[in-house]
Amino acid sequence: MEDALQRLLDEAAIKKVQLRYCRGIDRMDWELVRSCYHPDAIDDHGEYVGGIDGFIEYCKAGCPNFVSTTHFTGNQLVEVDGDTAWAEHYARAYHRVAAQPGGPEKDLVVNTRYIDRYERRGGEWRITRRVVVVDTDRVDPVLERWVPEEQLRSRRDRSDPSYLPA
Repeated sequence: MEDALQRLLDEAAIKKVQLRYCRGIDRMDWELVRSCYHPDAIDDHGEYVGGIDGFIEYCKAGCPNFVSTTHFTGNQLVEVDGDTAWAEHYARAYHRVAAQPGGPEKDLVVNTRYIDRYERRGGEWRITRRVVVVDTDRVDPVLERWVPEEQLRSRRDRSDPSYLPA
């Protein structure tokens, strides 16, 4: 029973790393993203393959090109084996692109999977190797909106309402 409980706690901790990663990317909170990886981790996003410092620089260069990003995590399969684990996180990511002259805003929509290796070091689970697999993608023109502008309170930094005390 104790082993089963520890496995559930480990799985929950690993799933939370993925959720923190998504929040970090969407809020462009690079220290939060960094906290999801061990310092010697490798990230393979296809276009970028390398260490965490380079990955954060890659994100700093690319993410501001979007009006917003939203990552939804769905199915999460986690297999724990002592102080190592394998996980596959399914996700759908939306990337809003500003309108270009004569055209509408666009949503770049990606169905993706994060295939990860985790290690527990010093009692903390973090990613040691991440491979991002794109299953499908599409581009949706934003032809119409229904939320009033004053309700769009999302911010891509620590001024976002999610960082304010409850």
